[in-house]
Amino acid sequence: MSIISRLSSAFMRGNLILLILAGMVCGALLALAWPDAGKAASLLGAMFVGALKAVAPLLVLLLVASSIANKSRGGATGMQRVLLLYLISTFAAAVVAVCASFLFPSTLTLVSAADAGKPPTGILAVMRGLLMQVFVNPVEALADANYIGVLGWGVALGFALHHSSEPTRQILADVSHAVSRIVQVVIRFAPLGVLGLVAESVADTGFSGLRSYSHVLLVLLGAMAFVALVVNPLIVAVVIRRNPYPLVFTCLRESGITAFFTRSSAANIPVNMQLCEKLGLNEDTYSVSIPLGATINMAGAAITITVLTLAATHTLGIPVDLPTALLLCVVASLAACGVSGVAGGSLLLIPMACSLFGMSLDVAMQVVAIGFIISVIQDSAETALNSSTDVLLTAAACMASPQDSAKAS
Repeated sequence: MSIISRLSSAFMRGNLILLILAGMVCGALLALAWPDAGKAASLLGAMFVGALKAVAPLLVLLLVASSIANKSRGGATGMQRVLLLYLISTFAAAVVAVCASFLFPSTLTLVSAADAGKPPTGILAVMRGLLMQVFVNPVEALADANYIGVLGWGVALGFALHHSSEPTRQILADVSHAVSRIVQVVIRFAPLGVLGLVAESVADTGFSGLRSYSHVLLVLLGAMAFVALVVNPLIVAVVIRRNPYPLVFTCLRESGITAFFTRSSAANIPVNMQLCEKLGLNEDTYSVSIPLGATINMAGAAITITVLTLAATHTLGIPVDLPTALLLCVVASLAACGVSGVAGGSLLLIPMACSLFGMSLDVAMQVVAIGFIISVIQDSAETALNSSTDVLLTAAACMASPQDSAKAS
């Protein structure tokens, strides 16, 4: 066997997490030693993220349709439990953000916000946009990576084919498995993709622009870490009634790391799907809960909206009482569920939260601009929390079911 063949075999069969960590180190060193090469290596990151985003919508459509079409009648999927856990986790994250903001109040230096974008006008606009994503052309939903629309068509196609002939349903299952194998190959190239993403970040952005906003950034990261390491494990422990940390660390390691660098919950869907399969979870559950979680399970977004809004109130000297803080938690949680339907993600939902305290749109959009400044770190950490929580809560819901617990343990 040639050296190239051996290296190729080691790359395809080696420990993926160790290879990703090696890619991180190599990318940082490359950018520091040779910045131009670091910028050139960004092509690897762009290709990796592009491949994940390209295959994810088709994977979701086929997995959902195949799961429903081949599902035995009366089989439980546990989706109600997953949805409840998503809502609890997102609201709990907003409460943690409020507590962190009260304990460590931040002050902002307001800046220009000319390029921040147009925010939604309110909760109804956000939720309407989210719901209207269901009623779109299926080809358009696939092309635009509209996962609510893809889920809707996947469910409809699955039910329509549920009573079809056995060969037809088998073909659908075979095509679904074929796309899953393509995803597995793409994920094996994560180390090269992470190398390119890290090299680009170190070569282009650096972290000098973050110093003036280090306090609010630390509050954001601290709140996200508390949710990931304390709140989520507590929720999972109540559900599965055993030590949650092995599962928590597995999700953070195998889902959170790639999500941190891709900065896209949608791009991380194939990674999460593979992790759910590795954990032995019910495919009928995770084929729906993972893409749905990438759309509505947004604990990190709820933290970002809450912390930056309360930082603005502290800067302007606006008093915030307990009832108003709780109302902010509700608004941030509901708004976070509609993040994927709004251009600009969680940051453009900040003006809606700021309106609770009577702030002008001009001031609110300046807060949004600050969010874009710190998004190099904030958005990465937010995505890592969101995406790893999707798998964690799906696994908890499956393990709480006796028939799935045996397979997942």
